Amino acid sequence: MSRVNLETFAGGALQEKFDDAMEKVLINMTDPNTPWKNKRKIIVEVTFEQNEDRDDSTVNVSVVPKLAPVKPVSTRMAIGKDLETGEVFASEYGSQCRGQMSMDSYLIQQGADGRTVDTETGEIKEPQKVIDLRETKQA
Repeated sequence: MSRVNLETFAGGALQEKFDDAMEKVLINMTDPNTPWKNKRKIIVEVTFEQNEDRDDSTVNVSVVPKLAPVKPVSTRMAIGKDLETGEVFASEYGSQCRGQMSMDSYLIQQGADGRTVDTETGEIKEPQKVIDLRETKQA
């Protein structure tokens, strides 16, 4: 029986497919969105299909990584109907109370010059002066 070099088998395709599967497994293992405890595996399958004369064979090589599934992400949605238009709507509210505004809705970016920009409207706001009430004189 002759030995088969797996690195060069099928023109090196087996090694290439295995390397690709190994990379997918390692990425999946380091992904914080997948369960750490799940086992991962790489299945290498070599199938032989011979002719009727038994003097020739087609060899198929497949490499399939079995990965851990990505954990689902949850959110909350309020569902209702607009009484004026009759239109059905859904509004995500995540972890806050239904109907409560999120601070993310009012993101403001501060530029290097100290002025702030409202990211929703694009309005540039001048810096507000801080008044120290401790220094005011009493009448």
